[in-house]
Amino acid sequence: MKICLIGDGLTNLVLAKSLTEKNINVFLYYTPTKTKLTNNRTIGISKENFDFFQKKIIKIDQISWPINFIKIFSEKNLKDKLLSFGSKKKKLFYMVENLKLYKIIEKKLKQKKNFKKIKIKNKLFYEKILKNNKFDIIINSEKQNLINKKIFYKRILKDYNGEATVGFIQHQKNRNNEAVQIFTNLGPLAFLPISNTKTSIVYSIHSHRTITEKQLKNLIIKYNKVYKINYFSKFKKFKLKLSLSRNYFYKNILCFGDNLHTIHPLAGQGFNMTIRDIKIL
Repeated sequence: MKICLIGDGLTNLVLAKSLTEKNINVFLYYTPTKTKLTNNRTIGISKENFDFFQKKIIKIDQISWPINFIKIFSEKNLKDKLLSFGSKKKKLFYMVENLKLYKIIEKKLKQKKNFKKIKIKNKLFYEKILKNNKFDIIINSEKQNLINKKIFYKRILKDYNGEATVGFIQHQKNRNNEAVQIFTNLGPLAFLPISNTKTSIVYSIHSHRTITEKQLKNLIIKYNKVYKINYFSKFKKFKLKLSLSRNYFYKNILCFGDNLHTIHPLAGQGFNMTIRDIKIL
């Protein structure tokens, strides 16, 4: 069996690793980009999906950080929790840095004889791939290309009128197994531990409020009740939008990953949905 994957994101690398383990021949086509991968972004993986990763895809315990507790606060009362759950004995989810996960899977795939990565050199590729019958399945995880314009253009769209600002803080060592979310006047702010000395920050800010990086750092310091901060990383911003394709497939072409469903990061379910899709596939 031969499967074509379009797109060089984390989704397709995980999918390629899963498929190659089943002795399927995988050809990953990608468009070269000037955008470099950064360590600003992190993902939370549920306990169930983490176990699936460990058993079926790749061991990631060495690059993951376990979270035992989730605590939610309101700006009006930072002392009394709105919600709190978890226990010392049970892991709720695991935090992983995107870049580390990407690199560890990419390294393993390079060792696979049934995996090939190919650059897309011109736009005619997409026309050819639609007519090509040498692949049993074509899986498109790219958001903007000819396949989407021709086939997967019908979508449910919603603009959340905001931006997710992401980065991390470096701080003095502590146990760091509690994820904290605070509902502020500007939007939800999450502190997500990724080591004893490093915590990911995700601040979903309403678009009618524009803040500088200095103001952002002051807000993090204001709401931080746990960490003695030594260092702030550079922060990146991403538009907050929902996008759901009305068509999941056409003939042997499948829409996949964020291209299929992009949702708000508040619940931390974006990549978890993709992992569940990979399980089903």
